[in-house]
Amino acid sequence: MTSRPVIDDLSSFWMPFTANRQFKAAPRLLESAKGMYYRTTDGREVLDGCAGLWCVNAGHGRDEIVAAITEQLSTLDFAPTFQMGHPLAFEAATKVAELMPDGLDRIFFTNSGSESVDTALKIALAYHRSRGEGQRTRLIGRERGYHGVGFGGISVGGIAPNRKTFSGALLPAVDHLPHTHNLEHNAFSKGQPAWGAHLADELERIVTLHDASTIAAVIVEPVAGSTGVLIPPQGYLQKLREICTKHGILLIFDEVITAFGRVGKATASEYFGVTPDLITMAKAINNAAIPMGAVAASRTIHDTIVNAGAQGAIELFHGYTYSAHPAAAAAAVATLDLYRREGLFERAATMAPKFEAAAHSLRGAKHVKDVRNLGLIAGVELESRDGAPGARAYEAFVKCFEAGVLVRFTGDILAFSPPLIIDEEQIAHIFKTVGDVLATVQ
Repeated sequence: MTSRPVIDDLSSFWMPFTANRQFKAAPRLLESAKGMYYRTTDGREVLDGCAGLWCVNAGHGRDEIVAAITEQLSTLDFAPTFQMGHPLAFEAATKVAELMPDGLDRIFFTNSGSESVDTALKIALAYHRSRGEGQRTRLIGRERGYHGVGFGGISVGGIAPNRKTFSGALLPAVDHLPHTHNLEHNAFSKGQPAWGAHLADELERIVTLHDASTIAAVIVEPVAGSTGVLIPPQGYLQKLREICTKHGILLIFDEVITAFGRVGKATASEYFGVTPDLITMAKAINNAAIPMGAVAASRTIHDTIVNAGAQGAIELFHGYTYSAHPAAAAAAVATLDLYRREGLFERAATMAPKFEAAAHSLRGAKHVKDVRNLGLIAGVELESRDGAPGARAYEAFVKCFEAGVLVRFTGDILAFSPPLIIDEEQIAHIFKTVGDVLATVQ
């Protein structure tokens, strides 16, 4: 049974990152969710194998988060944070800061991962200008990187279809590191692959080409998710940190996917033991209950920008109407308390070996040419059909949904990132379903 009539006309909603004509010819509509499961408009339960969109880390419909939002909206529905404030904004910032690496305790709130990336890039430029090096304007991204859909994010991003339509208007002073994905050396790696640390040395080549004095920042995802789950080679992130430090270049980790327990720690920075200068985050910051993102900046960066401004003047001309929206902040406080109270980051670390074993059980399954994983993230790469890249993974995605399991697909890669509350039986069910489905896929 459905709680409301299913709308017949789907034409008004222009759907994001969707083949609109294909979807509307055979829609997949979700009506409610609780715990590990969605419920469709035709009454079917669907096991959530990807935490919605990498974001519902505490599981769906958590009563504590719902109650916090409800109470906040009935008390204070909106308050500006331009020259004003409200207590929850500062409480939420303090709680986020407590989870960040030492020294990254100045929090700038946004409304999404895309906004967080553009904010971090602007902070990097402002920092260098504030310290008298305003010529440092070049930004370095990475091939196959995803950093949202703002013009800054797609400029430093490295996914060709995301850039192609807008290529004439991207930021000009941008270069890209090579990606680290190499099946010849790293196929079926469990955790970090052994090959590829040397690819970080390409940053030295870029520095030589442009000169360090022109480069503001390097931005990478510690674990690339949207491009198909690319795990960093052993020692790779450490090398990037060393090179950036050597040349006075800021290092930005885009942790929109990895922050808040996805790899078994509060951040991927903590997991890998590499501290950047800026961290972008969103999604699981408040369990995706209300749109919210943030940037964690080092105290050095914050203080340099703030102290360079004239007394009584705005130090950083940047922000959003909904920065630290009261309802979003209430959801963040409730979510971060829930993570700590239930030990969900530690739970993710405990479940990771079981998740790895289940994912790699697909080695040898029909069409599978690679499996890779870290924490509660896995990617299963399929052989592409001749002349139809992505079609095989799309068929598998649809058939998994019809079989009661929600997965993600990008190109011909199936991606998995379940809520951190997942149990061993549910892990086994997800990957058994995928194996059964792949046996039927052409």
